[in-house]
Amino acid sequence: MKPFKKYSLNLRGRLVDIDRPWVMGIINITPDSFYGASRVNDEQALVERVAHMVDDGADVIDVGACSTRPGSQSVDAREEMERLQWALAIIRRARPDVILSVDTYRADVARQCVEEWGTDIINDISGGTLDEAMFTTVARLQVPYVLMHMRGTPQTMASLTSYGNVTTDVLDWMARRIDQLRQLGIADVIADPGFGFAKDLRQNYQMLSHLDAFHALDAPLLVGLSRKRMIYSLLGCTADEALYGTIALNTLALASGAHILRVHDVKPAAQAVKLVQALRDGGPENTSGL
Repeated sequence: MKPFKKYSLNLRGRLVDIDRPWVMGIINITPDSFYGASRVNDEQALVERVAHMVDDGADVIDVGACSTRPGSQSVDAREEMERLQWALAIIRRARPDVILSVDTYRADVARQCVEEWGTDIINDISGGTLDEAMFTTVARLQVPYVLMHMRGTPQTMASLTSYGNVTTDVLDWMARRIDQLRQLGIADVIADPGFGFAKDLRQNYQMLSHLDAFHALDAPLLVGLSRKRMIYSLLGCTADEALYGTIALNTLALASGAHILRVHDVKPAAQAVKLVQALRDGGPENTSGL
């Protein structure tokens, strides 16, 4: 089992340690995200969903307002920001201390979310490729930035899966982008290899089997596998039926040293973290149980 390397993040002036794997809970303020149970469209449901996630062990809440599933149609920046303003205001009132991440590839949306709503982390599925102002914006904001690998757009990425070796090609791309970010003074970069984004089924599993290679980036490693096509297409089921497969692959990712699991189902992920940490630590202290 891969040893767990600890990192720290500066969250708006507060230094927070990632001294065990974190769980990032997904909330979608969209009508068309691929997993219906992640969608929220009224205030009471949003408050309850955030509360359940925190109670179940979420360390971060990741809010998205523009679907990025394969083939999805993007909304414009104005609509995305209106959705986020509605959601972030409610979450901040209900849970002012929760760590908030916003899933956006637009620099101006990221800026508004940080400056107006106290967002702690920017999660960019495009790794800065869909908005050239993203890197300089994050540098000014000085917030942690999730750099994810993707080619093209959500509409075109399925056709952009030609690699020499998917792991080394993605790793090389991420290393070059992280170097750019660090040269701009962005110290807190989180690396996400981008499972399901411009990778076919075989490539996703090849990359997962070599996940520990990404520790060469010297950055916290975020893994997003939850209920994705790479699970349900292989199992012959639907996204709604892909929880068990998600738990299995999340556990493998944890064993490879993942720092953050981005998930729809917080409690199973938090339980997997607890069990893998016990195994990594040589077993729990209490040995009275069977």
